[in-house]
Amino acid sequence: MKLHFEEAGTGAPVVFLHGGGPGATGRSNFGPNFPVFAEHFRAILVDQPCFGQSMAMSQVEGHYFTYAADALVALLDDLGIEKAHLIGNSLGGGTAVRFALRHPTRTDRLVLMGPGGLSINVFSPDPTEGTKRLFEFSAPPGPSKEKLAVFLKTLVYDQSLVTDELIEERFASAASPEALKAMYAMGKSFLDHATAEQGMLWREAHRVKHETLLIWGREDRVNPLDGALMALKTMKNAQLHVFGKCGHWAQLEKFHEFNRLAIDFLKGNAA
Repeated sequence: MKLHFEEAGTGAPVVFLHGGGPGATGRSNFGPNFPVFAEHFRAILVDQPCFGQSMAMSQVEGHYFTYAADALVALLDDLGIEKAHLIGNSLGGGTAVRFALRHPTRTDRLVLMGPGGLSINVFSPDPTEGTKRLFEFSAPPGPSKEKLAVFLKTLVYDQSLVTDELIEERFASAASPEALKAMYAMGKSFLDHATAEQGMLWREAHRVKHETLLIWGREDRVNPLDGALMALKTMKNAQLHVFGKCGHWAQLEKFHEFNRLAIDFLKGNAA
């Protein structure tokens, strides 16, 4: 097993779990946030299995959320960390929730932004616009920068964040045969009838007793805001913060507000 990570800072451990999509990495989702949190915590930035420098882990056993959660607990064991806060965006939010369910005593507080698997759309149709654009990326005749750009633009309210540099950077790591193989392995785990129910985290949300901050962008086109209602209703210790003029990347679109909100919430654990 090869799981790439970076760490900085001291104090209570905080693990960042990035979202999915072509070319996603810990740095692509949380690069600007990482040093800010490292001023307050022992910040750990992970490339989840099948992504970035953890791409060698492209043989997913069982459901992806479970596989990634177990990979994370192995990493924490190696680092001598007994308990950690988890910050998860989208796919990473799903990993964080499955981790909390499988390893409740190893989990401190949760910060979840548009988490995958935990939300269930009450009013919005499925698949969502962002999900459809994601599936189209690798569909015949194959990946292209144009298709990647269309997908990335569903992630943000502020379209100027999808720069040519961002498209080039993510396409370079998303279109290789190794990356496509890893993406296929991950996606297959969500569609396999034998494991698909493990991805329906909303069915188990009532078992999450940890203090949880749910963060949503009002204009999220991947996991729409109405998807937060089930988790908010069933998770005993959850609270919800909604950012207006914000999409699926709250940590970047509302950078300063997100950092302040999440840091204050995580520090409340010691209050």
